[in-house]
Amino acid sequence: MIGAIMTNLVLSRRLRPVLILAAITLPFLATPGLAVPPGPALDAGGFRQVLEQQRGQVVLVNFWATWCQACLKEIPALLDLERQYHDRGLRLVAVSLDEPADYSAVLVPFLGKWFPTLRTYRRATPDMDGLVSVLDPAWNELLPTSYVLDRSGAVKLRIQGGKSAEDFAAAIRPWLDPAPATGRRATP
Repeated sequence: MIGAIMTNLVLSRRLRPVLILAAITLPFLATPGLAVPPGPALDAGGFRQVLEQQRGQVVLVNFWATWCQACLKEIPALLDLERQYHDRGLRLVAVSLDEPADYSAVLVPFLGKWFPTLRTYRRATPDMDGLVSVLDPAWNELLPTSYVLDRSGAVKLRIQGGKSAEDFAAAIRPWLDPAPATGRRATP
């Protein structure tokens, strides 16, 4: 009996810092509305730097806006794909094309409510074309628009209109690292 009490006392002393940290952190993690803060506002030069930092990865650039229904339907699929293919080299670079003046009143609350895990950049200037033109000088202003960039940063594919997770997966797979071997042999 005394041994069990001593064991519980020792364990509680070791676990106390972990339990305190969990008690402080978990409510914040579970609180709706706490969003990953949007990335910085970008002009064309800043966007080029963001893309340069992704060299060596397969990049799926997604231009979206809070007012675009098709954009909002595909964002969950894009987040799932990034998680699924991250270890094979996929990186999602989301860029909100909402009006720069709407950042505090529209974009931040919107992300907090609907997409708290979406890491997104935002445009800094009133001209949407200047930002997208970094990748596509002939962009037709249709949202959503996504681009698949290979590891050297070259645009390999433009994807427009709301697409399914399967459509995006088919578009990015050719550029990803091979899937790790499972250790199983194929059956004839």
